Amino acid sequence: MARVLFINGGSEGHINPTIGVVEELISRGEEVVYFTIEAFRERIEKTGATVRTFDGQKFIKAFISGGRNHLLERVNGLLHTADIIIPEVLEQIKGEHFDYIIHDSMFGCGRLFAQILKLPAINSCTSFAETEISFDRTIEQLSKNVPTEMLKKINDDFQNLTTKIKEKYDIEITSPYEVFCNPAPLTIVYTTREFQPFGEAFDQTYIFVGPSISPRLTSDDLDLSSIVGKSVIYISRGTVINQAIDFYKLCLKAFGNTNYTVIMSIGEQTQLGKLGDIPENFIVKNYVPQTEVLKHTKLFITHGGMNSTNEGLYYGVPLIVIPQSADQPIIAEQVTNIGAGIQLQMESLTANQLYEVAENLLNDPSYAGTVANLRESFQKSGGYHKAVDEIFKFKRQYDI
Repeated sequence: MARVLFINGGSEGHINPTIGVVEELISRGEEVVYFTIEAFRERIEKTGATVRTFDGQKFIKAFISGGRNHLLERVNGLLHTADIIIPEVLEQIKGEHFDYIIHDSMFGCGRLFAQILKLPAINSCTSFAETEISFDRTIEQLSKNVPTEMLKKINDDFQNLTTKIKEKYDIEITSPYEVFCNPAPLTIVYTTREFQPFGEAFDQTYIFVGPSISPRLTSDDLDLSSIVGKSVIYISRGTVINQAIDFYKLCLKAFGNTNYTVIMSIGEQTQLGKLGDIPENFIVKNYVPQTEVLKHTKLFITHGGMNSTNEGLYYGVPLIVIPQSADQPIIAEQVTNIGAGIQLQMESLTANQLYEVAENLLNDPSYAGTVANLRESFQKSGGYHKAVDEIFKFKRQYDI
Protein backbone atom coordinates (compact mmCIF):
# COMPACT_ATOMS: atom_id res chain seq x y z
CA MET A 1 0.00 0.00 0.00
CA ALA A 2 1.22 3.49 -0.88
CA ARG A 3 0.18 6.88 0.49
CA VAL A 4 -1.05 9.27 -2.19
CA LEU A 5 -1.22 13.05 -1.87
CA PHE A 6 -3.99 14.34 -4.17
CA ILE A 7 -4.18 18.11 -4.75
CA ASN A 8 -7.12 19.68 -6.59
CA GLY A 9 -9.03 22.95 -6.88
CA GLY A 10 -12.65 23.72 -6.15
CA SER A 11 -14.51 23.15 -9.40
CA GLU A 12 -17.02 20.44 -10.34
CA GLY A 13 -15.35 19.91 -13.70
CA HIS A 14 -11.98 19.22 -12.08
CA ILE A 15 -13.29 17.20 -9.12
CA ASN A 16 -15.85 14.88 -10.73
CA PRO A 17 -13.50 12.94 -13.05
CA THR A 18 -11.24 12.16 -10.09
CA ILE A 19 -13.95 10.58 -7.93
CA GLY A 20 -13.82 7.21 -9.69
CA VAL A 21 -10.02 7.32 -9.78
CA VAL A 22 -9.82 7.83 -6.01
CA GLU A 23 -12.37 5.09 -5.31
CA GLU A 24 -10.45 2.69 -7.55
CA LEU A 25 -7.09 3.59 -5.96
CA ILE A 26 -8.52 2.89 -2.51
CA SER A 27 -10.14 -0.36 -3.64
CA ARG A 28 -6.67 -1.51 -4.76
CA GLY A 29 -5.16 -0.73 -1.36
CA GLU A 30 -3.87 2.82 -1.68
CA GLU A 31 -4.34 5.42 1.07
CA VAL A 32 -5.40 8.77 -0.39
CA VAL A 33 -5.15 12.17 1.31
CA TYR A 34 -7.12 14.61 -0.84
CA PHE A 35 -6.78 18.42 -0.60
CA THR A 36 -9.57 20.63 -1.97
CA ILE A 37 -12.08 23.21 -0.71
CA GLU A 38 -14.62 22.50 2.03
CA ALA A 39 -17.59 22.36 -0.39
CA PHE A 40 -16.34 19.03 -1.79
CA ARG A 41 -15.50 17.38 1.53
CA GLU A 42 -18.56 15.14 1.75
CA ARG A 43 -18.36 14.01 -1.87
CA ILE A 44 -14.72 13.01 -1.60
CA GLU A 45 -15.01 11.47 1.87
CA LYS A 46 -17.54 9.02 0.39
CA THR A 47 -14.70 7.58 -1.71
CA GLY A 48 -12.87 6.57 1.45
CA ALA A 49 -10.20 9.24 1.10
CA THR A 50 -9.02 11.45 3.96
CA VAL A 51 -10.07 14.99 3.07
CA ARG A 52 -8.18 18.11 4.06
CA THR A 53 -9.06 21.59 2.92
CA PHE A 54 -7.60 24.98 2.14
CA ASP A 55 -9.34 28.36 2.19
CA GLY A 56 -11.27 28.56 -1.06
CA GLN A 57 -12.17 32.24 -0.69
CA LYS A 58 -8.57 33.28 -0.14
CA PHE A 59 -7.54 31.10 -3.07
CA ILE A 60 -10.03 32.78 -5.44
CA LYS A 61 -9.10 36.26 -4.20
CA ALA A 62 -5.41 35.57 -4.82
CA PHE A 63 -6.11 34.06 -8.25
CA ILE A 64 -8.22 37.01 -9.39
CA SER A 65 -5.61 39.49 -8.16
CA GLY A 66 -3.38 38.50 -11.07
CA GLY A 67 -5.85 39.93 -13.60
CA ARG A 68 -8.41 38.34 -15.92
CA ASN A 69 -7.91 39.95 -19.34
CA HIS A 70 -5.00 37.90 -20.64
CA LEU A 71 -3.96 34.27 -20.25
CA LEU A 72 -0.59 35.37 -18.85
CA GLU A 73 -2.42 37.37 -16.16
CA ARG A 74 -4.17 34.16 -15.13
CA VAL A 75 -0.78 32.48 -14.93
CA ASN A 76 0.30 35.25 -12.56
CA GLY A 77 -2.91 34.73 -10.58
CA LEU A 78 -2.02 31.07 -10.10
CA LEU A 79 1.41 32.15 -8.84
CA HIS A 80 -0.28 34.48 -6.36
CA THR A 81 -2.14 31.50 -4.91
CA ALA A 82 1.18 29.95 -3.85
CA ASP A 83 1.30 32.25 -0.82
CA ILE A 84 -2.07 30.87 0.30
CA ILE A 85 -1.91 27.21 -0.68
CA ILE A 86 1.66 26.11 -0.07
CA PRO A 87 1.91 27.15 3.61
CA GLU A 88 -1.58 25.75 4.38
CA VAL A 89 -0.85 22.36 2.86
CA LEU A 90 2.69 22.04 4.18
CA GLU A 91 1.48 22.82 7.70
CA GLN A 92 -1.23 20.15 7.52
CA ILE A 93 1.09 17.39 6.25
CA LYS A 94 4.07 18.22 8.47
CA GLY A 95 5.88 15.04 9.48
CA GLU A 96 3.84 12.80 7.15
CA HIS A 97 5.21 10.52 4.44
CA PHE A 98 3.78 10.26 0.93
CA ASP A 99 4.91 8.01 -1.90
CA TYR A 100 3.64 10.03 -4.84
CA ILE A 101 1.46 13.01 -5.70
CA ILE A 102 -1.43 13.46 -8.13
CA HIS A 103 -2.18 17.10 -8.94
CA ASP A 104 -4.72 18.84 -11.12
CA SER A 105 -3.31 20.20 -14.37
CA MET A 106 -4.67 23.74 -13.82
CA PHE A 107 -4.24 24.08 -10.07
CA GLY A 108 -1.06 26.14 -10.35
CA CYS A 109 0.77 24.84 -7.30
CA GLY A 110 0.65 21.15 -8.19
CA ARG A 111 4.02 20.96 -9.90
CA LEU A 112 5.49 23.15 -7.13
CA PHE A 113 4.36 20.69 -4.45
CA ALA A 114 5.89 17.79 -6.36
CA GLN A 115 9.23 19.63 -6.43
CA ILE A 116 9.09 20.89 -2.85
CA LEU A 117 8.21 17.43 -1.50
CA LYS A 118 10.46 15.64 -4.03
CA LEU A 119 7.66 13.24 -4.98
CA PRO A 120 7.04 11.40 -8.26
CA ALA A 121 4.16 13.31 -9.86
CA ILE A 122 1.09 12.47 -11.93
CA ASN A 123 -0.87 15.20 -13.70
CA SER A 124 -4.68 14.91 -13.69
CA CYS A 125 -5.88 16.75 -16.82
CA THR A 126 -9.63 17.38 -17.00
CA SER A 127 -9.39 19.73 -19.99
CA PHE A 128 -7.73 19.24 -23.36
CA ALA A 129 -4.02 18.59 -22.91
CA GLU A 130 -1.47 21.17 -24.08
CA THR A 131 2.04 20.71 -25.35
CA GLU A 132 4.47 23.49 -24.55
CA ILE A 133 4.60 24.35 -28.26
CA SER A 134 0.81 24.72 -28.55
CA PHE A 135 0.63 26.71 -25.30
CA ASP A 136 3.35 29.12 -26.45
CA ARG A 137 1.58 29.50 -29.79
CA THR A 138 -1.64 30.41 -27.98
CA ILE A 139 0.20 32.98 -25.86
CA GLU A 140 1.76 34.47 -28.98
CA GLN A 141 -1.61 34.78 -30.71
CA LEU A 142 -3.30 36.32 -27.67
CA SER A 143 -0.45 38.80 -27.17
CA LYS A 144 -0.67 40.36 -30.63
CA ASN A 145 -3.36 42.86 -29.66
CA VAL A 146 -2.04 43.60 -26.17
CA PRO A 147 -0.33 47.02 -25.76
CA THR A 148 3.43 46.70 -25.33
CA GLU A 149 3.49 48.44 -21.96
CA MET A 150 0.77 46.15 -20.59
CA LEU A 151 2.58 43.04 -21.83
CA LYS A 152 5.79 44.29 -20.21
CA LYS A 153 4.03 44.74 -16.87
CA ILE A 154 2.55 41.21 -17.06
CA ASN A 155 5.95 39.72 -17.86
CA ASP A 156 7.63 41.76 -15.10
CA ASP A 157 5.02 40.52 -12.62
CA PHE A 158 5.74 36.94 -13.71
CA GLN A 159 9.46 37.42 -13.15
CA ASN A 160 8.90 38.98 -9.71
CA LEU A 161 6.54 36.21 -8.62
CA THR A 162 8.82 33.39 -9.81
CA THR A 163 11.80 35.07 -8.12
CA LYS A 164 9.91 35.12 -4.80
CA ILE A 165 9.06 31.41 -5.15
CA LYS A 166 12.70 30.67 -5.91
CA GLU A 167 13.78 32.55 -2.78
CA LYS A 168 11.17 30.84 -0.55
CA TYR A 169 11.27 27.27 -1.82
CA ASP A 170 14.38 27.01 -4.00
CA ILE A 171 12.18 26.03 -6.97
CA GLU A 172 12.99 27.32 -10.45
CA ILE A 173 10.02 28.16 -12.70
CA THR A 174 11.24 28.53 -16.26
CA SER A 175 8.02 29.18 -18.19
CA PRO A 176 4.33 30.11 -17.86
CA TYR A 177 3.55 26.66 -19.27
CA GLU A 178 4.87 25.01 -16.11
CA VAL A 179 2.44 27.07 -14.02
CA PHE A 180 -0.66 26.78 -16.19
CA CYS A 181 -0.35 23.15 -17.35
CA ASN A 182 1.70 21.52 -14.56
CA PRO A 183 3.56 19.00 -16.76
CA ALA A 184 4.58 15.75 -15.05
CA PRO A 185 6.21 12.40 -15.94
CA LEU A 186 2.70 10.97 -16.40
CA THR A 187 -0.42 12.89 -17.47
CA ILE A 188 -3.85 11.29 -17.26
CA VAL A 189 -6.22 12.95 -19.77
CA TYR A 190 -9.94 12.34 -19.33
CA THR A 191 -10.86 12.21 -23.00
CA THR A 192 -9.79 10.17 -26.01
CA ARG A 193 -6.84 10.84 -28.27
CA GLU A 194 -9.34 10.99 -31.18
CA PHE A 195 -11.24 13.88 -29.57
CA GLN A 196 -8.11 15.68 -28.36
CA PRO A 197 -7.03 18.38 -30.88
CA PHE A 198 -3.77 17.29 -32.53
CA GLY A 199 -3.86 14.10 -30.47
CA GLU A 200 -0.94 12.67 -32.43
CA ALA A 201 1.34 15.40 -30.98
CA PHE A 202 1.36 13.81 -27.50
CA ASP A 203 3.93 11.19 -26.54
CA GLN A 204 3.53 8.06 -24.41
CA THR A 205 3.65 10.06 -21.15
CA TYR A 206 0.12 11.28 -21.97
CA ILE A 207 -2.48 8.58 -21.35
CA PHE A 208 -5.94 9.26 -22.78
CA VAL A 209 -8.38 7.26 -20.67
CA GLY A 210 -11.65 8.76 -21.88
CA PRO A 211 -14.37 10.07 -19.56
CA SER A 212 -14.07 9.01 -15.92
CA ILE A 213 -17.72 8.36 -15.18
CA SER A 214 -18.74 7.16 -11.73
CA PRO A 215 -22.15 7.18 -10.00
CA ARG A 216 -23.39 10.67 -9.10
CA LEU A 217 -26.05 12.08 -6.83
CA THR A 218 -29.56 11.04 -7.77
CA SER A 219 -32.70 13.14 -7.77
CA ASP A 220 -35.57 11.56 -5.87
CA ASP A 221 -38.17 13.81 -7.52
CA LEU A 222 -37.22 12.96 -11.12
CA ASP A 223 -38.89 9.82 -12.41
CA LEU A 224 -36.62 8.68 -15.23
CA SER A 225 -39.06 5.93 -16.23
CA SER A 226 -41.38 8.68 -17.48
CA ILE A 227 -38.94 9.67 -20.26
CA VAL A 228 -38.04 6.21 -21.56
CA GLY A 229 -38.82 5.91 -25.28
CA LYS A 230 -39.49 9.64 -25.74
CA SER A 231 -37.60 12.18 -27.86
CA VAL A 232 -35.70 13.85 -25.05
CA ILE A 233 -33.77 17.11 -25.33
CA TYR A 234 -31.58 17.81 -22.32
CA ILE A 235 -30.49 21.39 -21.56
CA SER A 236 -27.82 22.36 -19.01
CA ARG A 237 -25.34 25.21 -18.64
CA GLY A 238 -23.20 23.40 -16.11
CA THR A 239 -22.65 24.08 -12.42
CA VAL A 240 -20.68 27.34 -12.44
CA ILE A 241 -22.14 30.07 -14.68
CA ASN A 242 -25.71 28.84 -14.88
CA GLN A 243 -27.78 31.84 -13.77
CA ALA A 244 -29.25 32.67 -17.17
CA ILE A 245 -32.96 33.45 -16.94
CA ASP A 246 -33.12 34.89 -20.46
CA PHE A 247 -31.55 31.75 -21.95
CA TYR A 248 -33.89 29.43 -20.08
CA LYS A 249 -36.89 31.48 -21.23
CA LEU A 250 -35.57 31.31 -24.80
CA CYS A 251 -35.49 27.51 -24.52
CA LEU A 252 -39.05 27.46 -23.19
CA LYS A 253 -40.11 29.50 -26.24
CA ALA A 254 -38.10 27.37 -28.68
CA PHE A 255 -39.32 23.95 -27.56
CA GLY A 256 -42.52 24.64 -25.62
CA ASN A 257 -45.53 22.59 -26.78
CA THR A 258 -43.48 20.63 -29.33
CA ASN A 259 -43.25 16.87 -29.64
CA TYR A 260 -40.03 16.83 -27.62
CA THR A 261 -39.77 16.06 -23.92
CA VAL A 262 -37.36 18.67 -22.60
CA ILE A 263 -35.42 18.26 -19.36
CA MET A 264 -33.82 21.52 -18.29
CA SER A 265 -31.37 21.79 -15.37
CA ILE A 266 -31.16 25.39 -14.14
CA GLY A 267 -28.71 25.14 -11.22
CA GLU A 268 -29.14 25.78 -7.53
CA GLN A 269 -28.88 29.58 -7.84
CA THR A 270 -31.82 30.06 -10.21
CA GLN A 271 -35.35 30.37 -8.83
CA LEU A 272 -37.84 28.27 -10.75
CA GLY A 273 -40.60 30.82 -10.19
CA LYS A 274 -38.75 33.43 -12.25
CA LEU A 275 -39.20 31.42 -15.44
CA GLY A 276 -42.96 32.03 -15.60
CA ASP A 277 -45.28 29.41 -17.06
CA ILE A 278 -43.60 26.10 -17.81
CA PRO A 279 -44.94 24.22 -20.89
CA GLU A 280 -46.32 20.76 -20.20
CA ASN A 281 -43.60 19.05 -22.22
CA PHE A 282 -40.85 20.53 -19.99
CA ILE A 283 -39.33 19.06 -16.84
CA VAL A 284 -37.39 21.84 -15.09
CA LYS A 285 -35.23 21.09 -12.05
CA ASN A 286 -32.44 22.83 -10.14
CA TYR A 287 -30.45 19.60 -10.36
CA VAL A 288 -30.73 16.39 -12.36
CA PRO A 289 -28.46 13.30 -12.41
CA GLN A 290 -26.81 14.20 -15.72
CA THR A 291 -25.28 10.87 -16.66
CA GLU A 292 -28.58 9.07 -15.98
CA VAL A 293 -30.54 11.58 -18.06
CA LEU A 294 -28.05 11.37 -20.94
CA LYS A 295 -28.77 7.64 -21.28
CA HIS A 296 -32.25 8.60 -22.56
CA THR A 297 -31.33 11.80 -24.45
CA LYS A 298 -31.53 12.45 -28.21
CA LEU A 299 -29.93 15.92 -28.11
CA PHE A 300 -27.84 17.73 -25.50
CA ILE A 301 -27.77 21.55 -25.44
CA THR A 302 -24.73 22.45 -23.35
CA HIS A 303 -22.27 25.20 -22.46
CA GLY A 304 -19.47 22.93 -23.64
CA GLY A 305 -17.63 22.24 -20.42
CA MET A 306 -15.21 19.33 -20.80
CA ASN A 307 -17.10 17.12 -18.35
CA SER A 308 -20.48 17.65 -19.98
CA THR A 309 -19.12 17.28 -23.50
CA ASN A 310 -17.30 14.05 -22.66
CA GLU A 311 -20.37 12.64 -20.94
CA GLY A 312 -22.64 13.54 -23.85
CA LEU A 313 -20.33 11.83 -26.35
CA TYR A 314 -19.85 8.84 -24.02
CA TYR A 315 -23.59 8.19 -24.29
CA GLY A 316 -23.69 8.91 -28.04
CA VAL A 317 -25.66 12.15 -27.86
CA PRO A 318 -25.17 14.89 -30.50
CA LEU A 319 -24.51 18.34 -29.08
CA ILE A 320 -25.52 21.94 -29.55
CA VAL A 321 -22.72 23.83 -27.83
CA ILE A 322 -23.23 27.42 -26.66
CA PRO A 323 -19.87 28.27 -25.06
CA GLN A 324 -19.52 30.80 -22.27
CA SER A 325 -15.89 31.13 -21.18
CA ALA A 326 -12.57 29.42 -20.39
CA ASP A 327 -11.82 26.48 -22.71
CA GLN A 328 -15.44 26.09 -23.85
CA PRO A 329 -14.99 27.87 -27.24
CA ILE A 330 -12.11 25.47 -28.03
CA ILE A 331 -14.23 22.48 -27.04
CA ALA A 332 -17.17 23.79 -29.10
CA GLU A 333 -14.90 24.20 -32.11
CA GLN A 334 -13.63 20.63 -31.75
CA VAL A 335 -17.19 19.26 -31.47
CA THR A 336 -18.02 21.07 -34.72
CA ASN A 337 -14.81 20.01 -36.47
CA ILE A 338 -15.38 16.30 -35.87
CA GLY A 339 -19.05 16.49 -36.82
CA ALA A 340 -20.51 15.64 -33.41
CA GLY A 341 -22.61 18.78 -33.13
CA ILE A 342 -23.08 22.46 -33.87
CA GLN A 343 -21.77 25.58 -32.13
CA LEU A 344 -24.06 28.58 -31.56
CA GLN A 345 -23.34 32.01 -30.09
CA MET A 346 -25.46 33.18 -27.16
CA GLU A 347 -25.31 36.86 -28.14
CA SER A 348 -27.26 36.46 -31.38
CA LEU A 349 -29.33 33.39 -30.55
CA THR A 350 -33.10 33.37 -31.14
CA ALA A 351 -35.72 30.79 -30.22
CA ASN A 352 -36.45 30.07 -33.90
CA GLN A 353 -32.75 29.56 -34.66
CA LEU A 354 -32.32 27.20 -31.72
CA TYR A 355 -35.35 25.13 -32.74
CA GLU A 356 -34.30 24.94 -36.41
CA VAL A 357 -30.74 23.90 -35.56
CA ALA A 358 -32.05 21.23 -33.20
CA GLU A 359 -34.38 19.89 -35.90
CA ASN A 360 -31.61 19.81 -38.50
CA LEU A 361 -29.17 18.10 -36.15
CA LEU A 362 -31.68 15.46 -35.05
CA ASN A 363 -32.70 14.64 -38.61
CA ASP A 364 -29.24 14.62 -40.24
CA PRO A 365 -27.92 11.02 -40.20
CA SER A 366 -24.29 12.17 -40.47
CA TYR A 367 -24.36 13.44 -36.87
CA ALA A 368 -25.87 10.20 -35.62
CA GLY A 369 -23.13 8.21 -37.35
CA THR A 370 -20.33 10.35 -35.95
CA VAL A 371 -21.55 10.25 -32.36
CA ALA A 372 -22.17 6.49 -32.60
CA ASN A 373 -18.51 5.98 -33.54
CA LEU A 374 -17.38 8.34 -30.79
CA ARG A 375 -19.57 6.57 -28.27
CA GLU A 376 -17.88 3.27 -29.09
CA SER A 377 -14.36 4.74 -28.77
CA PHE A 378 -15.23 6.61 -25.56
CA GLN A 379 -16.75 3.55 -23.91
CA LYS A 380 -13.78 1.36 -24.88
CA SER A 381 -11.20 3.87 -23.61
CA GLY A 382 -11.14 2.54 -20.04
CA GLY A 383 -12.06 5.52 -17.87
CA TYR A 384 -10.95 5.49 -14.24
CA HIS A 385 -10.06 1.76 -14.37
CA LYS A 386 -7.55 2.50 -17.15
CA ALA A 387 -6.30 5.57 -15.24
CA VAL A 388 -5.47 3.48 -12.17
CA ASP A 389 -3.88 0.75 -14.30
CA GLU A 390 -1.53 3.41 -15.65
CA ILE A 391 -0.89 4.81 -12.18
CA PHE A 392 0.18 1.36 -11.01
CA LYS A 393 2.50 1.02 -14.02
CA PHE A 394 3.95 4.39 -12.98
CA LYS A 395 4.46 3.06 -9.44
CA ARG A 396 6.41 0.10 -10.76
CA GLN A 397 8.54 2.42 -12.88
CA TYR A 398 9.46 4.44 -9.78
CA ASP A 399 9.71 1.36 -7.55
CA ILE A 400 6.89 2.57 -5.30
